[in-house]
Amino acid sequence: MGKLISMEGNQAAAEAMRQINPDVVAAYPITPQTEVVQTFAQFVADGRVDTEFITVESEHSAMSACVGAAAAGTRVMTATSANGMALMWEILYIAASTRLPIVMALVNRALSANINIHCDHSDSMGARDAGWIQLYCENSQEVYDTLIQAVRIAEHPQVRLPVMVCYDGFIISHAVECLKLLEDKEVQEFVGEFKPVNSLLDIAHPHTFGPLDLYDFYFEHKRQQIEAYGPAKQVIVEIGKQFSALSGREYGLFEGYRLQDARLAIVLLGSAAGTAKEAVDRLRADGLPIGLLKLRAFRPFPSEELIQLLGGFEAVAVLDRAVSFGATAGPLFTEISSALFRADRRPLLVNYIYGLGGRDIDIEDIQKVGEELERTAERGKTEQLVDYVSVRE
Repeated sequence: MGKLISMEGNQAAAEAMRQINPDVVAAYPITPQTEVVQTFAQFVADGRVDTEFITVESEHSAMSACVGAAAAGTRVMTATSANGMALMWEILYIAASTRLPIVMALVNRALSANINIHCDHSDSMGARDAGWIQLYCENSQEVYDTLIQAVRIAEHPQVRLPVMVCYDGFIISHAVECLKLLEDKEVQEFVGEFKPVNSLLDIAHPHTFGPLDLYDFYFEHKRQQIEAYGPAKQVIVEIGKQFSALSGREYGLFEGYRLQDARLAIVLLGSAAGTAKEAVDRLRADGLPIGLLKLRAFRPFPSEELIQLLGGFEAVAVLDRAVSFGATAGPLFTEISSALFRADRRPLLVNYIYGLGGRDIDIEDIQKVGEELERTAERGKTEQLVDYVSVRE
């Protein structure tokens, strides 16, 4: 099942990239992602991979190079954070709309202004409608495992969409954890040989990429892109099962923790899940029937699955590490609320905003959320739709 080793989250990402051995990596350094690119560039310099590493002058150029390389028929990976991804914005849409299976490690970081280099989910949530699959990780082990799976997901013939593997800046990226690595051969056999589809370099079968597409066909092409998400959920689950058979570690669209007999639930993304599990254990010890749902796939969003899972609960607290300015609530809450609107038995929903700009959330904070959620269930109504965790008034 692989060897146990201690390393930072960014090093785990770079190690996964080394074992995948992509044909092309185009990237630009930005905190807290820099270490991924730096470590992988050393692998290239040492001859440990066959990758063509393209040094570029900006993140916009990095994603542009990735698009060109993927369209030419190569396996492509990259990495970025926050303002760097914002500079890619235009090309993120092009990569997805052209159905190019690029895999990107996104180290979550707050967007400016004010300047902040620490974690929240404003970067990935801002790009939630760009057409990329988004998978979120709780720890370094999940970063390593998910990047390997992401290659298979992106390249699956029923999907052919780029994948964003998101993990929390500094909390995961720079923290040292123990994780199990697979052997190089195991990873190579799992991801398999890249099989290009509609390569620009296949002159015997010429294709057009990204042409002018006005009202006569643009609508239909967007509908086709939407339909690609239909099989994506099942592909994520199937590849997660195959990876489990190889590694012993299970992955799906989400992970439930102590939900079987719960009446209350907390839902969140990313590294805070580890803290929340401890909080749930303490609340359970005090007699509170609460559980945790850690969402892994935010795009595609598992609406039907969440209706089945959460539809009968009395109350649910949704924790967002991002805000949606001018909206009713945070982006994760909005998705959960929209999905559960169709449930036969809808739980009371409360949104908690936490951790913006890297502010810590501790076990006691989440315990307080659970205790407040119990009072909401007892009242039978939501008095305050959106609340804030650990913010000064």
